[in-house]
Amino acid sequence: MKILVLNSGSSSQKACLYEIGESLPHNPPAGLWEGRIEWKGEMATISTRNSAGAIEEQTLPVPSRQKVVTELLRTAWTGRNRSIGAPAEIDAVGHRVVHGGPHFDEPVALTPTVRSAIETMAPFAPLHIGAEMEGVDVVERLLGPVPQFAVFDTGFHRRMPDSAAVYAGPYEWVERGIRRYGFHGINHQYCAGRAAQMLGRDPKSVKLVICHLGNGSSLAAIAGGRSIDTTMGFTPLEGLVMGTRSGSVDPGIVTFLMRQRQLSGSDIEQILNHKSGLLGLSGLSSDMRDILSAMDHDHPRAKLAFDVYIHRVRQSVGAMVAVLGGVDALVFTAGVGENAPAVRTAVCETLGFLGVTLDPAANAQPNPDQDIASSDSQVRVLVIRAQEDWAIAGECWKIAHATAETAKPFAAKG
Repeated sequence: MKILVLNSGSSSQKACLYEIGESLPHNPPAGLWEGRIEWKGEMATISTRNSAGAIEEQTLPVPSRQKVVTELLRTAWTGRNRSIGAPAEIDAVGHRVVHGGPHFDEPVALTPTVRSAIETMAPFAPLHIGAEMEGVDVVERLLGPVPQFAVFDTGFHRRMPDSAAVYAGPYEWVERGIRRYGFHGINHQYCAGRAAQMLGRDPKSVKLVICHLGNGSSLAAIAGGRSIDTTMGFTPLEGLVMGTRSGSVDPGIVTFLMRQRQLSGSDIEQILNHKSGLLGLSGLSSDMRDILSAMDHDHPRAKLAFDVYIHRVRQSVGAMVAVLGGVDALVFTAGVGENAPAVRTAVCETLGFLGVTLDPAANAQPNPDQDIASSDSQVRVLVIRAQEDWAIAGECWKIAHATAETAKPFAAKG
């Protein structure tokens, strides 16, 4: 099967095309084709890569998000890096859907009824849900009646114990579905399985703290192969300091600002989601690379942003370990987690009481999926490449093959 994956964000769009045979590989294969869009004001940069690693880029005006996404996907069969001859070769499409709300725990076929239910989640994550549903529309126009599947970023966390999931507000909140959902679940689940594989352990026997550190960041505590706690909550705003998001703040700050400065809910949302975090503290950038560079030039606000960021990660690691009652491995993943040795060093330098010791050389230049702990460290420290797209493709393959078992042959084109 050839499976196209769309990973739609509020400010970026990723896509990847995989080919999977009769069995699901243990290790992620290289994609046949990868594409990405970065929006910058009224311009968009489309970059693609084929299986041989050749890269093509083009920058164009943005008439609409849908038209740019359409242009990106067409390059899979028309661009210099094309990997298929026609869109009809694509057998299924998987979408990362950021919020499944109270309705969805598992990946599911995108029927009209399912889509309607997903759209009711728009108030939980308006920027993401809108972009994801636009991606569904683009696929329908380009590929026709190809099977499409939704894989939910909240799904892995939906079985967290109530003690971790319920907010201590009025019980009416529980009845209305206001609870801690957690996010980044697709990658947390993938990393949990990959970490167990790297450690040579049964996934159900390993206690893990997974640090998904990117522009959006979250930690998860994994025991028995399940998420038992995570730092994000009702929305992706809760928890750690992020690129432009504040993470957790005293709710009293919100009511104070609304009273004292007559700010609306939209004003507060804009501040907390887009003008805070690394960007808000440093006044420079939301990108950790820029923060580290500015620190090298003794920029005081960049240093403050870094210190607050690291403090919150350390604090949350400690909380996750306490919930687990111990830890076998600490995992770093996603853009910052994989590519910022200084962040890993700073997070781990106060964790010696847990038995965490880094190998400085391994930490400085880790290969993808590597143990960077010293040989005598009591807790392993793993750097694992984020593989959300591959995890989504694998879930689509499983659904398709389960369908094929009950209705052979699988009607890939409906």
